[in-house]
Amino acid sequence: MARALMIQGAGSNVGKSLIVAGLCRAAVRLGMRVAPFKPQNMSNNAAVTIDGGEIGRAQALQALAAGREAIVDMNPVLLKPETDTGAQVVVQGNRIATLKARAYWDLKPQLMGAVLESFARLKSTADLVIVEGAGSPAEINLRKGDIANMGFAEHANVPVVLAGDIDRGGVIAQIVGTKAVLDPADAKRIEGFIINKFRGDPSLFDDGYAYIEAATGWRGYGVVPFFPPAADLPAEDALDLEARPREGGIKIAWLALSRIANFDDLDPLKQEPGASLHVVARGQPIPADADLVIIPGTKSTRGDLAFLRNQGWDIDLGAHVRRGGRVLGICGGYQMLGRTIADPDGIEGAPGTSEGLGHIDVETTMCGDKRLTRTQARHVSSGLPIDGYEIHMGQTTGPDCARPFALIDHQPDGAISANGRITGTYLHGMFANDAFRAAFLSSLGAQTSSHAYATHIEATLDSLALHLETHLDVAALFALAR
Repeated sequence: MARALMIQGAGSNVGKSLIVAGLCRAAVRLGMRVAPFKPQNMSNNAAVTIDGGEIGRAQALQALAAGREAIVDMNPVLLKPETDTGAQVVVQGNRIATLKARAYWDLKPQLMGAVLESFARLKSTADLVIVEGAGSPAEINLRKGDIANMGFAEHANVPVVLAGDIDRGGVIAQIVGTKAVLDPADAKRIEGFIINKFRGDPSLFDDGYAYIEAATGWRGYGVVPFFPPAADLPAEDALDLEARPREGGIKIAWLALSRIANFDDLDPLKQEPGASLHVVARGQPIPADADLVIIPGTKSTRGDLAFLRNQGWDIDLGAHVRRGGRVLGICGGYQMLGRTIADPDGIEGAPGTSEGLGHIDVETTMCGDKRLTRTQARHVSSGLPIDGYEIHMGQTTGPDCARPFALIDHQPDGAISANGRITGTYLHGMFANDAFRAAFLSSLGAQTSSHAYATHIEATLDSLALHLETHLDVAALFALAR
């Protein structure tokens, strides 16, 4: 049975996910069988697992770092926000309900059994399990019934190391303040701390580091300098959305929807020297000189369609199309490009039908069955294979489906407009396929490269592990595990 160690954060987005990924790869380099685990996650950026469920994208990256296939037990509870007050609840890979925050609060204690069940199964397959917390244990208003941080650590008897983010400022208060507000029994579970995302000369923080050790009684396990290559790794949090503008090359604009999902679809394009990616954020117009506009996936298609219109992007998109520009809609973005989106049963919100953007002659009807599958397809235009995945609700039909984007088991996927410039597809992950990505960009007039995306991600994970091995006492951290 594996030993386990938990990395919690002194706040959200302090870098826990990457620390866990780097430690997983470091453990592999030491010859250990390692597995990542996150009891509860909140993200609309999900991955489809080999056992047919869905987990947070960060746990899929951590599984890759651990040299394992991603499975649902690595993230047994996933919350996918659909509104500001409600989220889809996914337990051990499967959607069980869409709940408001108060209803989930009442349900949460009942989920500890599933969390511990998944944790036990995972431990039976590994030498070491590295657990990632969610948010911060300092959110003591959430401690009752907690399954994500100290509640899990208590039930599973797992030691905790606290990570703080010095880049955002106030890291001394982050860590010392966490000790101050925690229940003494929870504070005793914390064995030490890590300072993350340091820029500059680490020796300038020696006095602060010593103060934290003295004020908390916790051991410091190191100061981790900022790791710029992390920007090339798939991100889970919409806070990490970034543009990658370049001089020259084709200009790709993508819309930062309010409930954007699976936005790591765009990551491989960011690394292409022949493409310049531009985020179109709330309140900004779609650039008039864009060669391609991408409408990405969303957790709330009708809700984000209304958001899109509120930004005036429907008007900009119409002008872009009239100028001969190209548009690609992925999943929810594909649904928006059609004539109508019907949700008669209120699966994503209030029942009703929304008028789509009308650029593709198709109609979508939301239905209760969710399609979750890894997919092998063949791109119709180029004939190239695509390894990707599908994660959506709704069925789309109409005349333009006679011009599919791809074939899956000889069945059509997606649709292309009569003029050939507007494309929709349910396939996620398509741009991670090097040959397809090169052909797609070439069709837009871009200069292609020989960039190998998967090879680059593996090399970046190796570099991350070396980075942590250089700046943390990794051996001492692993020795904490029990």
